[in-house]
Amino acid sequence: MNLKGRHLLTLLDFTTEEIQFLIDLSAKLKFEKKEGIPHKHLTDKNVVLLFQKDSTRTRCAFEVGAFDLGMGVTYIGPTGSQMGKKESVKDTARVLGRMYDGIEFRGYLQSDVETLAEFSGVPVWNGLTDQDHPTQILADFLTIQEKFGTLKGIKFTYFGDARNNMGNALMIGCAKMGMHFTAAAPKDLWPNEALIEVCQEIAKTTGATLKFTEDPVEGAKGVDVLYTDVWVSMGEPKEVWLDRIKSLNHYQVNSHLMKQASPSAIFMHCLPAFHGLDTEVGKDIAHEFGHLYPVVSKGELEVTNEVIESNQSVVFEEAENRMHTIKAVMLASLSDLYV
Repeated sequence: MNLKGRHLLTLLDFTTEEIQFLIDLSAKLKFEKKEGIPHKHLTDKNVVLLFQKDSTRTRCAFEVGAFDLGMGVTYIGPTGSQMGKKESVKDTARVLGRMYDGIEFRGYLQSDVETLAEFSGVPVWNGLTDQDHPTQILADFLTIQEKFGTLKGIKFTYFGDARNNMGNALMIGCAKMGMHFTAAAPKDLWPNEALIEVCQEIAKTTGATLKFTEDPVEGAKGVDVLYTDVWVSMGEPKEVWLDRIKSLNHYQVNSHLMKQASPSAIFMHCLPAFHGLDTEVGKDIAHEFGHLYPVVSKGELEVTNEVIESNQSVVFEEAENRMHTIKAVMLASLSDLYV
């Protein structure tokens, strides 16, 4: 398997076999880390993390992963770069590509990460954009493989806003890996038709199926994985909360929904999650909208505290796996080791 020099912008660019290779390499690196086996294979490399959006898991996963591989790391936060302000994305790419061996980008526009890839001359990794989140999907799929021993044939349902980056990326990943994907969401929040058509064509070759329903109970029936995400994404204005709660309050993952699934089902969330009154957002939403929508009166939005703290929840294993899968991506794209 030769992935040296490859970008990770979307899993659409990778074959089923290449995705499985990255997941299996992640598992190998995870085992080595747990056993204390060093794998500093990239001691002569340096990478830069270019963030327009803050993140706990993405930053920590890239930094620890890079350190474990022996690399130097520079973090550039939302106020630390002139990209898009005094300097174009194209020029930023050509500057950073001459100083670093790889570039991670977490920001707003998919077109920005594509421009970085086109002009930097080094591998570029998408840590999140408005359209996609491929590094998260690799972590999710490693977690599912750990729990069920396989990806092919897994019944997977995503609840909530299925037109966002997570809805898109999960649908792509499930189609690639022969999984049975369902989006349980209001019809106006289903993925766009063009992407659905692309994934349907992929599914014909992998045995995957794609389904879309407005009924959350139907979406949960007999499935192996229930997945959700925050109802309002970072960067969206506060004013959209009321409309999103109105649209999505029936799609909250709670104990009733979990009981519709397979007895061995797991709950997943890419985090952060609003499941109580211990965050500023949770408190604000409960105070402002709890009298209108009792489902959010305890600061529990897309998922209840009962579910996220249950034995079926794997959200923190999933978060840890960000590090192992991101490490695999960097190693595979910067090294001859696995050619």
